[in-house]
Amino acid sequence: MTPLRIALYQGPSGVPTSTADSLAALAGAARRAAAAGARLLLTSELYLTGYALGDAVRDLAEPADGPGARAVARIATEHGLAIGYGYPERDGADPAVIFNSLQLIGPDGERLANYRKTHLFGDFETTFFRPGDESVVQADFEGLRLGLLICYDVEFPEPVRAHALAGTELLLTPTALMRPYEIVPQTIVPARAWESQLYIAYANRCGTEGDFSFAGLSCLAAPDGTVRARAGADEDLIVADVDPALLKASRAENTYLSDRRPELYGRLT
Repeated sequence: MTPLRIALYQGPSGVPTSTADSLAALAGAARRAAAAGARLLLTSELYLTGYALGDAVRDLAEPADGPGARAVARIATEHGLAIGYGYPERDGADPAVIFNSLQLIGPDGERLANYRKTHLFGDFETTFFRPGDESVVQADFEGLRLGLLICYDVEFPEPVRAHALAGTELLLTPTALMRPYEIVPQTIVPARAWESQLYIAYANRCGTEGDFSFAGLSCLAAPDGTVRARAGADEDLIVADVDPALLKASRAENTYLSDRRPELYGRLT
């Protein structure tokens, strides 16, 4: 059970001037991540375009196989690592429909998974995006079962527990968490990792976009309740290992999943 080294890119800071600038920054982060031995790089929510889009989201959204995806695939293959990135996804069946999405591209440039955010936050998201309707999206990579959520999703215990019950071992969670909600990366994310016995990679934005001031504090939380790497408030690239042996030992020690009594929880739904 070889650990998987992952990198979380918190940046670039502030409003990206164009998707091309976001891609150039991603290429630099991928180069540094690969040099540090990472096999997977995770970026923030709506990484390609920036978060504070307003009406511009209608023009910047693209399909899952659009030019942004092709550019990310080239970066992934060049540096030999998987890349998870956030972007506004235009629905192929109905171009008027836009999702807040996370796509995972493998080191061979092929799509491993695409997830549409299910819990939308605030007026901007509920105005311009349609919520996804698939709560558990997974991919297998380097011997691990990866799961995908976005930002506000992880603040609900139910989606995280659903992933744990479906076998997710590492939960990729790009985010655009604003101040003053630092409690989420500082307390809630490690608690979610502990209570559902999995790793959570939480990659935030940083700097200021319009009325939004992002909190940074990207982290990798482990199932034993510890934080294996933590960014500050500014642009950063953090690297840490996801260790299957630690996960196995933690699940043997902490038996939340096996001690559940689902017959008592019917009122939850």
